[in-house]
Amino acid sequence: MNDFTSIVKQRRSVNKFVPGLQIPREELDEIFSLVKFAPSAFNLQHPHYVVVDQPDVKERIYEAANRQYKIKTASAVILVLGDKKAYRQVERMNEGLLQLGVIHQQEFDQTVSTVKSFYETRGEVFQQEEAIRNASLSAMLFMLAAKHKGWDTCPMIGFDPDEVSRILNVPDAYVPTMLIAIGKDDENSQRVRGYRKPVGEFVSFNAF
Repeated sequence: MNDFTSIVKQRRSVNKFVPGLQIPREELDEIFSLVKFAPSAFNLQHPHYVVVDQPDVKERIYEAANRQYKIKTASAVILVLGDKKAYRQVERMNEGLLQLGVIHQQEFDQTVSTVKSFYETRGEVFQQEEAIRNASLSAMLFMLAAKHKGWDTCPMIGFDPDEVSRILNVPDAYVPTMLIAIGKDDENSQRVRGYRKPVGEFVSFNAF
């Protein structure tokens, strides 16, 4: 399945997966190798993913996610995190360009100063919102890349973020953005796709 239009139209939020299927780590690596090209503000690459495929840990996530059956049947459940302090990595994200001569030292120093000031002056609420925004962009690409590789997904917000963070030892700098269940769709339980607004109902030009 390589046609982008088909991938977009066939991607669905799956509520019941074929149980008992494992997703190979190699296939996850292939998916994440595409996900790393997701856009991020200032190329700070805010997202971090925690893949849960160990049955006992997945059971604990199931309990912390209101016992949603999709987690029971999924091959894995993935916590998508956003790094609220990603701006502190700006030197690391740009040092390769400096070493290659793509940017000079003055431009490097200015970029580091500008990015740090941009986030620090806007405060913690902005930093959290930015972490969620950038993690969400990445998560959408993850779901499309998974479909490209023949796997189905379902993004989830119905979970206790504090409890999930505790179970998975998430550092305080990271904000839980969503869970994504991944597996193979149990097509026997597939519903007709829900209503989608026509373009004219959600797109305006030049003003609302």
